[in-house]
Amino acid sequence: MAKSYEIKEFLFKSETASIIDVRSEGEFVQGHIPGAINVPLFTNSERAIVGTIYKQQGKEPAVQKGLDIVGPKLSTFVHDVKSKIQGKEVLVHCWRGGMRSGSFAWLLETSGLVPSTLVKGYKAYRNFVLSTFSTPFNLMLLGGKTGSGKTKLLHNLKEQGEQVIDLEELCSHKGSAFGAIGQKAQSSTEQFENNLCEILLKMDPNKRIWLEDESRNLGGIYIPDNFWLQMKQAPLIFLEVDKKIRIANLVQDYASYPKELLEEAIQRIQKRLGGLHLKLATEALHNNDFAQVAEICLMYYDKAYLSGLDKREKNTVHRIEVDSFEVEKLSRTIIEKENELNGK
Repeated sequence: MAKSYEIKEFLFKSETASIIDVRSEGEFVQGHIPGAINVPLFTNSERAIVGTIYKQQGKEPAVQKGLDIVGPKLSTFVHDVKSKIQGKEVLVHCWRGGMRSGSFAWLLETSGLVPSTLVKGYKAYRNFVLSTFSTPFNLMLLGGKTGSGKTKLLHNLKEQGEQVIDLEELCSHKGSAFGAIGQKAQSSTEQFENNLCEILLKMDPNKRIWLEDESRNLGGIYIPDNFWLQMKQAPLIFLEVDKKIRIANLVQDYASYPKELLEEAIQRIQKRLGGLHLKLATEALHNNDFAQVAEICLMYYDKAYLSGLDKREKNTVHRIEVDSFEVEKLSRTIIEKENELNGK
Protein backbone atom coordinates (compact mmCIF):
# COMPACT_ATOMS: atom_id res chain seq x y z
CA MET A 1 0.00 0.00 0.00
CA ALA A 2 1.30 3.46 -0.96
CA LYS A 3 2.73 5.65 1.79
CA SER A 4 1.25 9.05 2.58
CA TYR A 5 3.39 12.06 3.51
CA GLU A 6 2.57 15.34 5.19
CA ILE A 7 3.42 18.38 3.07
CA LYS A 8 6.94 19.14 4.39
CA GLU A 9 8.13 15.57 3.96
CA PHE A 10 6.37 15.36 0.59
CA LEU A 11 8.33 18.40 -0.65
CA PHE A 12 11.55 17.00 0.81
CA LYS A 13 10.99 13.73 -1.05
CA SER A 14 10.32 15.66 -4.26
CA GLU A 15 14.02 16.57 -4.45
CA THR A 16 14.72 13.00 -5.59
CA ALA A 17 11.29 11.81 -6.82
CA SER A 18 8.84 12.96 -9.50
CA ILE A 19 5.57 14.68 -8.57
CA ILE A 20 2.50 13.58 -10.52
CA ASP A 21 -0.50 15.91 -10.29
CA VAL A 22 -3.62 13.97 -11.32
CA ARG A 23 -5.99 16.95 -11.22
CA SER A 24 -7.60 18.25 -14.41
CA GLU A 25 -5.76 20.52 -16.85
CA GLY A 26 -7.75 23.51 -15.64
CA GLU A 27 -6.86 22.92 -11.99
CA PHE A 28 -3.21 22.47 -12.92
CA VAL A 29 -3.02 25.68 -14.95
CA GLN A 30 -4.62 27.66 -12.11
CA GLY A 31 -1.83 26.56 -9.80
CA HIS A 32 0.49 23.63 -9.21
CA ILE A 33 3.59 22.60 -7.30
CA PRO A 34 6.61 23.84 -9.30
CA GLY A 35 8.13 20.97 -11.23
CA ALA A 36 5.03 18.78 -11.02
CA ILE A 37 3.92 16.76 -14.05
CA ASN A 38 0.24 16.87 -14.96
CA VAL A 39 -1.32 13.49 -15.79
CA PRO A 40 -5.03 14.30 -15.39
CA LEU A 41 -7.27 11.47 -14.29
CA PHE A 42 -10.17 13.44 -15.83
CA THR A 43 -10.20 16.12 -18.49
CA ASN A 44 -11.88 19.43 -17.62
CA SER A 45 -15.15 18.34 -19.21
CA GLU A 46 -15.03 14.84 -17.65
CA ARG A 47 -14.46 16.34 -14.21
CA ALA A 48 -17.47 18.60 -14.71
CA ILE A 49 -19.65 15.62 -15.69
CA VAL A 50 -18.64 13.59 -12.63
CA GLY A 51 -19.12 16.61 -10.38
CA THR A 52 -22.61 17.24 -11.71
CA ILE A 53 -23.62 13.62 -11.14
CA TYR A 54 -22.24 13.77 -7.60
CA LYS A 55 -24.34 16.86 -6.79
CA GLN A 56 -27.51 15.58 -8.43
CA GLN A 57 -27.39 11.83 -7.76
CA GLY A 58 -24.85 11.23 -5.01
CA LYS A 59 -21.46 9.62 -4.53
CA GLU A 60 -22.09 6.10 -5.83
CA PRO A 61 -23.35 7.07 -9.31
CA ALA A 62 -20.51 9.62 -9.57
CA VAL A 63 -17.91 6.99 -8.71
CA GLN A 64 -19.39 4.61 -11.26
CA LYS A 65 -19.26 7.28 -13.95
CA GLY A 66 -15.67 8.03 -13.01
CA LEU A 67 -14.75 4.37 -13.40
CA ASP A 68 -16.46 4.26 -16.79
CA ILE A 69 -14.36 7.24 -17.92
CA VAL A 70 -11.04 6.16 -16.45
CA GLY A 71 -11.17 2.40 -17.19
CA PRO A 72 -10.21 2.57 -20.89
CA LYS A 73 -7.33 4.95 -20.10
CA LEU A 74 -5.50 2.95 -17.41
CA SER A 75 -2.77 1.60 -19.68
CA THR A 76 -2.23 5.05 -21.20
CA PHE A 77 -1.76 6.56 -17.74
CA VAL A 78 0.98 4.08 -16.85
CA HIS A 79 2.84 4.55 -20.13
CA ASP A 80 2.52 8.32 -19.79
CA VAL A 81 3.95 8.40 -16.28
CA LYS A 82 6.81 6.00 -17.06
CA SER A 83 7.81 8.10 -20.07
CA LYS A 84 8.01 11.30 -17.99
CA ILE A 85 9.79 10.23 -14.82
CA GLN A 86 13.25 9.11 -13.84
CA GLY A 87 13.49 6.14 -11.49
CA LYS A 88 10.62 4.33 -9.83
CA GLU A 89 9.71 6.61 -6.94
CA VAL A 90 6.67 8.78 -7.64
CA LEU A 91 4.76 11.30 -5.52
CA VAL A 92 1.08 11.55 -6.41
CA HIS A 93 -1.47 14.15 -5.36
CA CYS A 94 -4.92 15.45 -6.23
CA TRP A 95 -6.93 18.31 -4.68
CA ARG A 96 -7.83 16.86 -1.25
CA GLY A 97 -5.69 13.73 -1.15
CA GLY A 98 -8.70 11.51 -1.69
CA MET A 99 -9.97 9.09 -4.29
CA ARG A 100 -8.17 10.43 -7.35
CA SER A 101 -4.65 10.26 -5.93
CA GLY A 102 -5.35 7.04 -4.01
CA SER A 103 -6.63 5.25 -7.12
CA PHE A 104 -3.79 6.53 -9.26
CA ALA A 105 -1.18 5.48 -6.69
CA TRP A 106 -2.71 1.96 -6.64
CA LEU A 107 -2.46 1.80 -10.43
CA LEU A 108 1.20 2.87 -10.45
CA GLU A 109 2.07 0.45 -7.67
CA THR A 110 0.44 -2.37 -9.62
CA SER A 111 2.61 -1.45 -12.61
CA GLY A 112 5.85 -1.74 -10.62
CA LEU A 113 6.44 1.85 -9.53
CA VAL A 114 6.84 3.08 -5.93
CA PRO A 115 4.17 5.74 -5.36
CA SER A 116 3.38 7.87 -2.30
CA THR A 117 0.56 10.34 -1.81
CA LEU A 118 0.18 13.76 -0.20
CA VAL A 119 -2.00 13.95 2.92
CA LYS A 120 -4.87 16.37 2.18
CA GLY A 121 -3.50 16.95 -1.30
CA TYR A 122 -2.84 20.21 -3.11
CA LYS A 123 -5.06 22.02 -0.60
CA ALA A 124 -2.49 21.23 2.12
CA TYR A 125 0.27 22.52 -0.15
CA ARG A 126 -1.56 25.83 -0.69
CA ASN A 127 -2.02 26.30 3.05
CA PHE A 128 1.71 25.67 3.47
CA VAL A 129 2.56 28.21 0.74
CA LEU A 130 0.45 30.95 2.30
CA SER A 131 1.85 30.28 5.77
CA THR A 132 5.40 30.61 4.41
CA PHE A 133 4.85 34.30 3.67
CA SER A 134 4.40 34.93 7.39
CA THR A 135 7.94 33.72 8.07
CA PRO A 136 10.11 36.73 9.06
CA PHE A 137 12.59 37.38 6.24
CA ASN A 138 15.56 39.75 6.27
CA LEU A 139 14.40 41.78 3.26
CA MET A 140 16.35 44.64 1.72
CA LEU A 141 14.74 46.74 -1.01
CA LEU A 142 16.41 48.47 -3.91
CA GLY A 143 14.54 51.55 -5.07
CA GLY A 144 14.83 54.39 -7.53
CA LYS A 145 12.82 56.24 -10.13
CA THR A 146 11.91 54.52 -13.40
CA GLY A 147 14.99 53.80 -15.50
CA SER A 148 17.41 53.59 -12.57
CA GLY A 149 18.63 50.14 -13.70
CA LYS A 150 17.43 48.32 -10.60
CA THR A 151 16.93 44.98 -12.37
CA LYS A 152 20.48 45.01 -13.78
CA LEU A 153 21.80 45.76 -10.30
CA LEU A 154 19.77 42.95 -8.73
CA HIS A 155 21.23 40.46 -11.19
CA ASN A 156 24.73 41.72 -10.47
CA LEU A 157 24.13 41.44 -6.72
CA LYS A 158 23.19 37.81 -7.31
CA GLU A 159 26.43 37.27 -9.25
CA GLN A 160 28.27 38.58 -6.20
CA GLY A 161 26.70 35.89 -4.02
CA GLU A 162 23.77 37.84 -2.58
CA GLN A 163 20.31 36.33 -2.13
CA VAL A 164 18.08 37.98 -4.75
CA ILE A 165 14.46 37.65 -5.85
CA ASP A 166 13.47 39.24 -9.17
CA LEU A 167 9.73 39.72 -8.69
CA GLU A 168 9.31 41.21 -12.16
CA GLU A 169 10.83 38.13 -13.75
CA LEU A 170 8.59 35.89 -11.64
CA CYS A 171 5.51 37.90 -12.65
CA SER A 172 6.49 38.33 -16.31
CA HIS A 173 5.72 42.02 -15.88
CA LYS A 174 7.74 45.16 -15.07
CA GLY A 175 4.91 46.89 -13.25
CA SER A 176 4.22 49.89 -15.51
CA ALA A 177 1.98 50.50 -18.51
CA PHE A 178 4.97 49.29 -20.54
CA GLY A 179 5.51 46.33 -18.22
CA ALA A 180 4.09 43.55 -20.39
CA ILE A 181 6.17 44.47 -23.46
CA GLY A 182 8.65 41.72 -24.29
CA GLN A 183 7.32 39.44 -21.54
CA LYS A 184 5.66 36.04 -21.77
CA ALA A 185 2.03 35.63 -20.70
CA GLN A 186 1.48 35.98 -16.97
CA SER A 187 0.55 33.01 -14.81
CA SER A 188 -2.18 33.20 -12.18
CA THR A 189 -1.49 34.94 -8.87
CA GLU A 190 -1.78 31.49 -7.29
CA GLN A 191 1.03 30.08 -9.42
CA PHE A 192 3.16 33.16 -8.75
CA GLU A 193 2.73 32.51 -5.01
CA ASN A 194 3.77 28.88 -5.49
CA ASN A 195 6.88 29.90 -7.44
CA LEU A 196 7.79 32.60 -4.92
CA CYS A 197 7.42 30.14 -2.05
CA GLU A 198 9.73 27.66 -3.79
CA ILE A 199 12.42 30.34 -4.08
CA LEU A 200 12.04 31.46 -0.47
CA LEU A 201 12.34 27.90 0.81
CA LYS A 202 15.78 27.66 -0.79
CA MET A 203 17.00 30.83 0.94
CA ASP A 204 18.34 31.53 4.41
CA PRO A 205 15.69 33.79 6.03
CA ASN A 206 18.29 35.20 8.41
CA LYS A 207 20.54 36.47 5.62
CA ARG A 208 19.55 39.53 3.61
CA ILE A 209 17.34 39.03 0.58
CA TRP A 210 17.35 41.77 -2.07
CA LEU A 211 14.22 42.75 -3.97
CA GLU A 212 13.19 45.71 -6.06
CA ASP A 213 10.78 48.20 -4.48
CA GLU A 214 7.55 47.27 -6.28
CA SER A 215 3.90 48.24 -6.41
CA ARG A 216 1.37 45.95 -4.75
CA ASN A 217 0.56 44.43 -8.13
CA LEU A 218 2.58 43.71 -11.25
CA GLY A 219 0.13 43.50 -14.12
CA GLY A 220 -2.60 41.09 -13.05
CA ILE A 221 -0.52 39.47 -10.28
CA TYR A 222 -0.65 40.59 -6.66
CA ILE A 223 2.12 40.15 -4.10
CA PRO A 224 0.87 38.09 -1.09
CA ASP A 225 -0.38 40.25 1.80
CA ASN A 226 2.01 39.06 4.50
CA PHE A 227 5.04 39.26 2.23
CA TRP A 228 3.98 42.68 0.95
CA LEU A 229 3.70 43.94 4.53
CA GLN A 230 7.29 42.83 5.17
CA MET A 231 8.42 44.61 2.01
CA LYS A 232 6.81 47.86 3.13
CA GLN A 233 8.56 47.66 6.49
CA ALA A 234 11.96 46.70 5.07
CA PRO A 235 14.88 49.14 4.69
CA LEU A 236 15.06 50.75 1.25
CA ILE A 237 18.21 51.86 -0.51
CA PHE A 238 17.07 54.58 -2.89
CA LEU A 239 19.24 55.31 -5.92
CA GLU A 240 19.34 58.96 -6.93
CA VAL A 241 20.19 58.42 -10.59
CA ASP A 242 20.67 61.33 -12.97
CA LYS A 243 17.73 61.72 -15.37
CA LYS A 244 19.96 61.53 -18.46
CA ILE A 245 21.23 58.12 -17.33
CA ARG A 246 17.69 56.91 -16.71
CA ILE A 247 16.54 58.04 -20.15
CA ALA A 248 19.49 56.21 -21.74
CA ASN A 249 18.59 53.05 -19.80
CA LEU A 250 14.97 53.22 -20.95
CA VAL A 251 15.93 53.76 -24.59
CA GLN A 252 18.23 50.75 -24.37
CA ASP A 253 15.48 48.62 -22.81
CA TYR A 254 12.51 49.58 -25.01
CA ALA A 255 13.55 51.17 -28.33
CA SER A 256 13.90 47.81 -30.08
CA TYR A 257 10.25 46.86 -29.54
CA PRO A 258 7.53 47.46 -32.17
CA LYS A 259 6.27 51.03 -32.16
CA GLU A 260 2.63 49.93 -32.05
CA LEU A 261 3.24 48.26 -28.67
CA LEU A 262 4.96 51.36 -27.32
CA GLU A 263 2.16 53.59 -28.58
CA GLU A 264 -0.47 51.38 -26.93
CA ALA A 265 1.42 51.72 -23.64
CA ILE A 266 1.57 55.50 -23.99
CA GLN A 267 -2.17 55.55 -24.62
CA ARG A 268 -2.74 53.68 -21.35
CA ILE A 269 -1.33 56.62 -19.37
CA GLN A 270 -2.92 59.38 -21.45
CA LYS A 271 -5.05 60.64 -18.56
CA ARG A 272 -1.94 61.04 -16.44
CA LEU A 273 0.08 62.67 -19.21
CA GLY A 274 -2.59 65.02 -20.49
CA GLY A 275 -3.56 65.68 -24.09
CA LEU A 276 -0.59 67.86 -25.08
CA HIS A 277 2.07 65.54 -23.63
CA LEU A 278 0.33 62.52 -25.16
CA LYS A 279 0.47 64.23 -28.57
CA LEU A 280 4.14 65.16 -28.15
CA ALA A 281 5.12 61.68 -26.98
CA THR A 282 3.31 60.04 -29.91
CA GLU A 283 4.93 62.39 -32.42
CA ALA A 284 8.37 61.75 -30.91
CA LEU A 285 7.77 57.99 -31.15
CA HIS A 286 6.93 58.20 -34.85
CA ASN A 287 10.03 60.34 -35.37
CA ASN A 288 12.21 57.70 -33.66
CA ASP A 289 13.05 60.15 -30.90
CA PHE A 290 12.88 57.55 -28.15
CA ALA A 291 14.75 59.73 -25.69
CA GLN A 292 12.04 62.37 -25.95
CA VAL A 293 9.34 59.74 -25.47
CA ALA A 294 11.08 58.53 -22.30
CA GLU A 295 11.52 62.05 -20.96
CA ILE A 296 7.83 62.87 -21.42
CA CYS A 297 6.65 59.62 -19.83
CA LEU A 298 9.00 60.13 -16.87
CA MET A 299 7.03 63.26 -15.97
CA TYR A 300 4.25 60.91 -14.88
CA TYR A 301 6.31 57.99 -13.57
CA ASP A 302 8.63 60.12 -11.42
CA LYS A 303 5.68 61.79 -9.77
CA ALA A 304 3.95 58.45 -9.15
CA TYR A 305 7.06 56.81 -7.66
CA LEU A 306 7.85 59.73 -5.37
CA SER A 307 4.25 59.74 -4.17
CA GLY A 308 4.67 56.12 -3.06
CA LEU A 309 8.06 56.85 -1.53
CA ASP A 310 6.56 59.62 0.61
CA LYS A 311 4.28 57.05 2.26
CA ARG A 312 7.22 55.09 3.66
CA GLU A 313 8.69 55.68 7.09
CA LYS A 314 11.46 58.24 6.56
CA ASN A 315 13.98 56.35 8.69
CA THR A 316 13.70 53.30 6.40
CA VAL A 317 14.86 55.19 3.27
CA HIS A 318 18.62 55.45 2.66
CA ARG A 319 19.81 57.38 -0.40
CA ILE A 320 22.80 56.86 -2.69
CA GLU A 321 23.77 59.52 -5.24
CA VAL A 322 24.56 57.97 -8.64
CA ASP A 323 26.43 60.12 -11.17
CA SER A 324 27.65 57.28 -13.42
CA PHE A 325 26.02 53.92 -14.05
CA GLU A 326 28.74 51.28 -13.61
CA VAL A 327 26.89 48.15 -12.54
CA GLU A 328 29.62 46.28 -10.63
CA LYS A 329 30.92 49.38 -8.90
CA LEU A 330 27.40 50.49 -7.94
CA SER A 331 26.54 47.00 -6.66
CA ARG A 332 29.55 47.11 -4.34
CA THR A 333 28.48 50.56 -3.13
CA ILE A 334 24.99 49.20 -2.39
CA ILE A 335 26.41 46.28 -0.39
CA GLU A 336 28.72 48.63 1.54
CA LYS A 337 25.74 50.87 2.31
CA GLU A 338 23.72 47.94 3.66
CA ASN A 339 26.68 46.73 5.73
CA GLU A 340 27.02 50.22 7.16
CA LEU A 341 23.35 50.30 8.09
CA ASN A 342 23.70 47.01 9.96
CA GLY A 343 26.98 47.95 11.65
CA LYS A 344 29.06 45.40 9.77
